[in-house]
Amino acid sequence: MPAAKNALDNLGISKNQSGVQSLEIGLSILDVLIDHNEPMMLKDIAETMNMHPAKSHRYLVSLIRKNYACKLDDGRYGLGDRVHALAALGYTGLSQNNILARLTQAANEIKDTLNCGVQIAKWFSEGPIIIQSVEPDSPISIITRIGSRMPLTTSATGQLFASYQPHSVIQPLVMAEWQADENSANSLEKWQRFTHLQTKIRTQGYATVTGDMLMGINAITIPVILPTIASHTKSQSATESKVPSDNLPIEYAITVIGTTEQLPISTQNNVVEQILTIAQRYQIA
Repeated sequence: MPAAKNALDNLGISKNQSGVQSLEIGLSILDVLIDHNEPMMLKDIAETMNMHPAKSHRYLVSLIRKNYACKLDDGRYGLGDRVHALAALGYTGLSQNNILARLTQAANEIKDTLNCGVQIAKWFSEGPIIIQSVEPDSPISIITRIGSRMPLTTSATGQLFASYQPHSVIQPLVMAEWQADENSANSLEKWQRFTHLQTKIRTQGYATVTGDMLMGINAITIPVILPTIASHTKSQSATESKVPSDNLPIEYAITVIGTTEQLPISTQNNVVEQILTIAQRYQIA
């Protein structure tokens, strides 16, 4: 493997130039992750940088500490939340208020199309919380309101968020929910089953529950994927699942709530397609 000096030469960095060389190398590694646009193995990053893997790893540790990079469960390295936040700030016309306005408009159109209740949830450190609720014209019994924290294990909203967050974040919250349930079975066995559910949700691109929280009420939740972090999915058709990259935890989700007659399991794929078609018009899927 070439010496570290070669990496500096490749970057066009001269010891006679003013500046902080270590910072420039670290930012160059960040550029590699940004340009690749997918999680990378350490050996591939080091190869691209023409640098020893051990040295690349030290820079990656620093980037992870500052939340500019992250390490996935499979050992690959991807972009951290801070990079995605900066990208979102740089996307004109998609400020926080603009995002919420788009979500609310989409929720109202979904409500009018399906005649079901629609809720918007946002991820917080304690879990997903309802931040907007659109009631249908024909009232149905919805027990969750604005400000409600949704359970990760029994709600479609919670299961969806749980499937796109790191296990290190989700597992303690899920275990706490089960410990609060006196009738909870073996937690390890339940966690194994839950990880299978997470995989299924990520594969199909949405979550569903049938009467888990309220008898006779079904729910479907889709992830909100903003253009700043999902431009590579724009060419997909409305019928394809929109699945964020593994290292991109979602921030918002839309949940449609209806009776078993309004949202029968037999037609859930068609309903999901309708929801996605509307969401795409508002550039949130």
